[in-house]
Order: sequence, then structure tokens, then C-alpha cells
Amino acid sequence: MSEMTADMELPGFRFHPTEEELLDFYLKNTILGNKLRFDIIGFLNIYHHDPWDLPGLAKVGEREWYFFVPRDKKHGSGGRPNRTTQKGFWKATGSDRKIISLSDPKRIIGLRKTLVFYRGRAPRGSKTDWVMNEYRLPDSSHLPRDIVLCKIYRKATSLKVLEQRAALEEEMKLLPSASSPCTSLDQHSQPTLKQESPDHELFQPLRTSDKIPDLQLPLVSMDWNQDPFCAQLNSHWLSSLSPTLLNF
Repeated sequence: MSEMTADMELPGFRFHPTEEELLDFYLKNTILGNKLRFDIIGFLNIYHHDPWDLPGLAKVGEREWYFFVPRDKKHGSGGRPNRTTQKGFWKATGSDRKIISLSDPKRIIGLRKTLVFYRGRAPRGSKTDWVMNEYRLPDSSHLPRDIVLCKIYRKATSLKVLEQRAALEEEMKLLPSASSPCTSLDQHSQPTLKQESPDHELFQPLRTSDKIPDLQLPLVSMDWNQDPFCAQLNSHWLSSLSPTLLNF
């Protein structure tokens, strides 16, 4: 055990087993009672804990955490196992998938069930990004099947979804606040021009029945002799000019 602890503290140590290794080596040897040299996967009833607490309870793991879990007894005859936690429940998605041996494609080495964690209580609940793969030996196996191997991880968020979230957050920042005084004013409560200006009659629209009064222009006399300036021009030398020029 001390040797394993020293190895786990070494930088660069990773534990990424294949599905065939999980079923045909770790799970089968555990069910048979064969003691493994290194204690990497521990026993834990994960349904007594919420998924975000499981990483701290695993013996090893960075993005994936593994546990040997005793199979819960089903509710009634043919019922489903109880997968309820304190704050939510695990819900299966789709049907179980058969795991085939890479060395012998005709040999089924186990089954995989995929479950997603929901907050709340069934049948209602909010879906989370916590996912579990439950591995068990095939029903045709003559070995006991009272133990399953579970892998817990968080579903990776795609880059497209992250970009959409960032764009939505930027749009929300640009929108005016709902508590802004400008948006809280009702259109009918705003004062009109007639209420603000005492000379509102000047801005009233012209009706078709109104008549424009005739403009009264001052009368202008065209008699040059009555104008003092023109009278001065009416001198002796001006009289000597040709009548034709004066009557232009």
C-alpha cells in the first residue's frame, strides 16, 4: 500500500483503462476475490453521495473517477434499482450496450449502462452534466453479479455551446436595465407639447375649414412729384432733358 501511495504521487501518473480492461480484469478479478497488487478502485455506495462529492472520495482520477458499487436490490419484482441520492437521482438513458472483446469479437464480456444525474425528485428534475457508466458482467456469466464497476465523469461542453453562451452574455450586457427610469415611464404618462408650452396654439395643425386672411399691403404712390427727393431732381436742367427720357 505504501508503495502504491508513493507511485501515485509521481508526476505524470494517469489511470485510463479501456472498457475491456475494466470488465475483464478489474471487475472480474474483484468478483472472483483475487486480490490485486495495487488498490486503485475502491468500494463505495455512490448513491449515498451526490456526484460532485464523489471525486474527493475516489482513490485516483482527474476527470474520471472509478468505484466498485454493490448492486442495489430492485423495488419489487422486476423493478428498477434505487438510484436516488440526497439531492437528486440517476436516470438511465437508452438501452444497455454490449461490450465485445477486441481479441474475440464473438465474445461478450459485459454490459454498459449510461445514466445522467438530475437534481430534484423523479419524475421531475433538472438535468446536470454529471454522467455515469455502469459496467456489469453479462447475464450469461456464471459468476456472481452483485458488484458493478461505475465510472463517474462530467460531460464535456462543446466549443460551440461555450461560444453561444459567451455571445448571449454579451447581448445581455448591452440591453438596458429593466429598472431604468426611461423604460419605466409609460407612454401615456409623458407630458405632451400642449401641456408644456403656454403658446401651444402656435403649434396647432391647420384645419381645412380655416381660411387664411387676405394680406393687406400698404398702398405705394407712384407720383414722383410728391417724393421730396424726386422733387429736388425736378430742376431746370432736368426739365431741359428730352421728354422721352423722362417718361421711360
